[in-house]
Amino acid sequence: MTYQTWQEELAKNYEETVAWRRYLHEHPEPSFEETETAKYIVARLKEFGITDIEEQVGGNGIVAKIKGAQPGPTVALRADFDALRIQEENDVPYASKVPGIMHACGHDAHTATLLSVAKVLQNHTADLKGTVVLIHQHAEEVLPGGAKSMVEAGCLEGVDVVFGIHVSSALEVGHVAYTNGYAMAAADFFEMKLQGKGGHGASPHTTVDAVVVGSQIVAQAQTLVSRLVDPVKPAVVTFSAFQAGGEACNIIADKAELRGTVRTYQPEVRDLIEENLEHLAKSVAGAYHATIDFDYTRGYPAVYNHPAETERVVSLMKETFGEAAVVEVDAAMGGEDFAYYVEKKPGTFFYVGAGNQKEGITYPHHHPKFNVDENCMLQAGEAFLAICADYLA
Repeated sequence: MTYQTWQEELAKNYEETVAWRRYLHEHPEPSFEETETAKYIVARLKEFGITDIEEQVGGNGIVAKIKGAQPGPTVALRADFDALRIQEENDVPYASKVPGIMHACGHDAHTATLLSVAKVLQNHTADLKGTVVLIHQHAEEVLPGGAKSMVEAGCLEGVDVVFGIHVSSALEVGHVAYTNGYAMAAADFFEMKLQGKGGHGASPHTTVDAVVVGSQIVAQAQTLVSRLVDPVKPAVVTFSAFQAGGEACNIIADKAELRGTVRTYQPEVRDLIEENLEHLAKSVAGAYHATIDFDYTRGYPAVYNHPAETERVVSLMKETFGEAAVVEVDAAMGGEDFAYYVEKKPGTFFYVGAGNQKEGITYPHHHPKFNVDENCMLQAGEAFLAICADYLA
């Protein structure tokens, strides 16, 4: 009966939840600049009667605690709240009022969902046997991300398990998707600056052609995955930019810049590619008598969904939404800084459907016309509450 009561109260709060989401959507703030958003979240939490609130955790992050009347485990729930530098193209009354900034990834829905869950739980502390930690995280979209600094600041101290939800426009509303084990990749980035020797196109023998050297690096780097990495362990090496030369057709370029990304799951594969990509690039450049500056930036680690917690959540979701509504999906090569939480504590990160083909809500995340079916917030809230009821009630 406890969960049913919470569920009914969540439903009664739905219009208010929509209003919170639309306010946030109208007033987006990009990563590391979310000061007013943070104030808005804190104001709502205080309205609910929550007093254990820590602000500026690792930056603009917020950690609030709801303590039950009886002792028990501590469950952390995370929602991110930063927006993206994208000009919104949606024709809706709650469109972004900030030029060039919009919530194009659903973080406004994540935040409104967790606020609604917090309001319900704060009203029912007598039902709780343990503590709920609300992690409102800033700066998921931009390196080094907000999760890392929040973890370093102690947001997981005393936490037993941690859970995160991401709404997905690729998944029809009413559905829940999960991945057991590795779910999202470690996302790293590299930049190479080649220095050769320019000259006339009719006299290539007097030059060190940066275009040729760069092309050899791109071509040979394809063998890093096909010949060095265990074929049962996924990896991606992508060159996304190659800039060299000017407008003249008869000038051999003396410089070239190459950029790209590496995606892996296993730490040993991540180390292998970083080491060998640098070795390959410097060796090829040296063979052609060019010099190279190589810079490699490690982004978020891979998201690893712990099997025990994932299986427990899957069972709960099937009980809550029905067997047909819960689907297993393949791991993705995208990145997510929720990885830092599950590096430290057991937990899982899963998806709630936010797409609606009949309503035309199908645009992908980070698109200027991205939007969500707002019913996804009700289902995401039900999912979080089901987890809390299972662990704490």
